[in-house]
Amino acid sequence: MRGFRDRDFVQTPEGFYFCVIGSVHPPERVISYIKYVPSDSGVWGDKEHKFKRILQKYTIPDLLKTFQFIEENYPHYLFHSMENNITITAVPQKCIRTHFMPEKKLEKLRQTKQLDSLQEKLLRFTDFLAQISGVSLDSFGVTGSLLLDIHQPSFSDIDLIVYGVDDSWALRNALTEHRGSETGMTYLQGEALQDWAIKKTQQYPLSAQDALKMYERKWNLGFFENKYVSIHPVKLENEVTENYGDNTYTPMGQVIIQAVVLDNVDSLFLPATYKIKDVKFLSGPEISDITEVVTYEGLYDSLAKNGETIQIKGKLEKVTEKTKNQQHYRVVVGSAEGKGTEYIKIVE
Repeated sequence: MRGFRDRDFVQTPEGFYFCVIGSVHPPERVISYIKYVPSDSGVWGDKEHKFKRILQKYTIPDLLKTFQFIEENYPHYLFHSMENNITITAVPQKCIRTHFMPEKKLEKLRQTKQLDSLQEKLLRFTDFLAQISGVSLDSFGVTGSLLLDIHQPSFSDIDLIVYGVDDSWALRNALTEHRGSETGMTYLQGEALQDWAIKKTQQYPLSAQDALKMYERKWNLGFFENKYVSIHPVKLENEVTENYGDNTYTPMGQVIIQAVVLDNVDSLFLPATYKIKDVKFLSGPEISDITEVVTYEGLYDSLAKNGETIQIKGKLEKVTEKTKNQQHYRVVVGSAEGKGTEYIKIVE
């Protein structure tokens, strides 16, 4: 059965559009963040229904501002998770007016004769990706403003979904091999790349050199026919091994560690997960059984390769696996407690 997947959208009776986060949700709620709200001054939508972006940047400080907006005006969309020991936005299923599914929208567009210029470009982009990777067109979807039909061809981006672990890695490998080609998907270079790096230093605790190193690994952020595009891998239901409530997460304070990446297979997805070994503590409480680094910050997905050493600042959590009566520890990067100071960096 298809559930609520990462980067689906839901609309509430107020006309708010929430973007779904991850694929593990509490009973009767959908963990999500608010992205678009009705506004007469909005530039998304049409003359009758205008929307503005309430989440300006994909950073923790900006996300916390949306939490404040919800808390002050629509507190029923806030949810305190006893299992995760955090307060987040999670829409009650009874408040969902429409559930938008990326793969169904893309399928519908393929069957539509009259498309605007951005929709046509979207279809050419998916055809290109399928051609170079061998991934079926059925494995793709479209999210963001194109999914909601509030896009503007003049300035809206293309936000694409690829479903499934194997297809996501096949696409990643194909685009990595294709990088440097002058056709198809292209990437920032020269002054534009330097500007991107400087912008990241203003949003994250990174140096320009750190940011440039990250962009070299960013197979899923670039351009197609001069339009900005992003690609987001999403797991299918049978690939998600955790159910809500299987584990409890107890915060243990902030740490800085160095570790070697043992397994990065889940680093493409949200949350991006790196299994680690050979942990060295640089700051914070020293725990012997830290086995993974988890981040909801898209900047840090697809970053580190197996065998590479990374430095991490984040929130240490004790993970209690209730079904197995076992426990281990993890470091979360992008926590509310970190307030934008947490990071993952590759160590040379």
